[in-house]
Amino acid sequence: FFSQICFLLFAVLYIVSYFIITRYKRKADEQEDEDAIVNRISLFLSTFTLAVSAGAVLLLPFSIISNEILLSFPQNYYIQWLNGSLIHGLWNLASLFSNLCLFVLMPFAFFFLESEGFAGLKKGIRARILETLVMLILLALLILGIVWVASALIDNDAASMESLYDLWEFYLPYLYSCISLMGCLLLLLCTPVGLSRMFTVMGQLLVKPTILEDLDEQMYIITLEEEAIQRKLNGVSSTVEYQTVELERELEKVKSKKTNLERRKKASVWERNLVYPAVMILLLTETTISVLLVALNILYLLVDETAMPKGSGGPGIGNASLSTFGFVGAALEIILIFYLMVSSVVGFYSLRFFENFTPRKDDTTMTKIIGNCVSILVLSSALPVMSRTLGITRFDLLGDFGRFNWLGNFYIVLSYNLLFAIMTTLCLVRKFTSAVREELLKALGLDKLHLSNNPRDSETKPSANGHQKTL
Repeated sequence: FFSQICFLLFAVLYIVSYFIITRYKRKADEQEDEDAIVNRISLFLSTFTLAVSAGAVLLLPFSIISNEILLSFPQNYYIQWLNGSLIHGLWNLASLFSNLCLFVLMPFAFFFLESEGFAGLKKGIRARILETLVMLILLALLILGIVWVASALIDNDAASMESLYDLWEFYLPYLYSCISLMGCLLLLLCTPVGLSRMFTVMGQLLVKPTILEDLDEQMYIITLEEEAIQRKLNGVSSTVEYQTVELERELEKVKSKKTNLERRKKASVWERNLVYPAVMILLLTETTISVLLVALNILYLLVDETAMPKGSGGPGIGNASLSTFGFVGAALEIILIFYLMVSSVVGFYSLRFFENFTPRKDDTTMTKIIGNCVSILVLSSALPVMSRTLGITRFDLLGDFGRFNWLGNFYIVLSYNLLFAIMTTLCLVRKFTSAVREELLKALGLDKLHLSNNPRDSETKPSANGHQKTL
C-alpha cells in the first residue's frame, strides 16, 4: 500500500513537471536522429529531477497537515494509512532521490548531452554513453578527493577520516549536508530579495487602481507612438539591418505597453480597486509575520537550547501538535513555507548573476533546463532545513534531511537567523522608500549623479525628437 501511494503521488508530480518543462523547452526538429534521442533522454531525466524537487517542497507541508489530522481523528478508520511509518518512508525516499538526481542523474544528463564519443570509436549512442560514464567516474573521484581533503583539513581526526570510507552511511550524507548548507546560503541570499521583489511581480500580474490617471489619453498616445514606429519601420531600407532590429524592438515594447493598457481598461471596478490592494496587504502581512517569527526564534535560541534544529528529538507524528495554535497555526506555517519557496525562486531569477538563467517559453535549451532543474532541486532540498532553522515550523526533520552536522552549531544557526532578519528588513525598507529617495534626489538636484541604483534608471526614455536616449 505504501508503494502504491508513493507511485500515485510521484506520477502526478512527474506529469505536471513534464508539461512545465515542455512549455519552456526549445522546439526541436521532428526527425528521429541521434541528437533527438539524446535530448529526449535528458528531458526525461530533467523531468524526474523537477518532480523530485516538487516532492521535497510538498513533503514538509504534507507532514505538518498529516500530524494535525492524526491528532484530530486518532481513531478514524479511513485515515489509518496516514501514519508515522508512511511519513518517515516518504522523507527517506525524498532524501534518496535527491541524492540520486543531484550526484548521478543530472551530471549524466549534462555529460550525455555534451558527449560526442571518444575519437577512434564508432559514433553512436553507445559511444556517447561510454564517454558519459567515464566522465561521471572521473567526476566522482574528483569530488571524493576534494571532500576527503576538506574533512581532513577541518577535522584532523583519524576516526573522522576513516569514517569517510563508509560511502553509504557517512560519505553521502556528509556530502549532502555540504550541498544543503550551500542551498541554505543561497536561500539566505535569494529569499530576502524575492520577498521585496514579490510586490513588483504581483504588481505586473494584477491590474493597478486608476487613481488620477486617464487611460483613454494614454491609449491615444501609445497608439500614435505605435503608428509612428511602424511608419519608420516601413520607410527604413532593408539593407540597414541594425536600424530595423532597433525599430522592431521599440515596436514590441510599445505593443506590450498597449496590451497592458487595454487589459487595465477592460478590467472591472472590483478587480482594479479591490483585488490589487488586498493582494498587496496579504503580501505585506505574510512578510511581516515571517520576520516576526524569525525574531522570536532568535529570542528562543538565546534562552532555550531546545529551540535549536537538533535540540530535541520531537514527540513523533500524531503524538503532539507542532504549532502553538493547533490547526490554524499549522495552516499558517504551510502558507508561509509556500510563500518562502515562491519568493526564493523569484529572488533567484532576480539576481544579476542568474538573470540570463531565466527560462523562456519555447526558447530554452536543454543545457539551461538541466541547470534550472539542479538549481530548483538545491533550493527545494534546503527549504525544509531553512524553515526549521528560522523557526517557521517546529517540525523535526526526518530521514537524511536531519543528519546535518552544522545544524547543531549554535553560532551558525544564530547568525543565519540574524542575517535573514536584517537582510529582509533592509530589502523591504529599500523597496518602499525607493520612490521617496528618488524624489528627494531630484529635489536636491543630485539625480544626475546616478546615486540611485534603481533598475528603472537604465531604461530607455523617449526624447522630444522621437529618438531613444539611455540615461
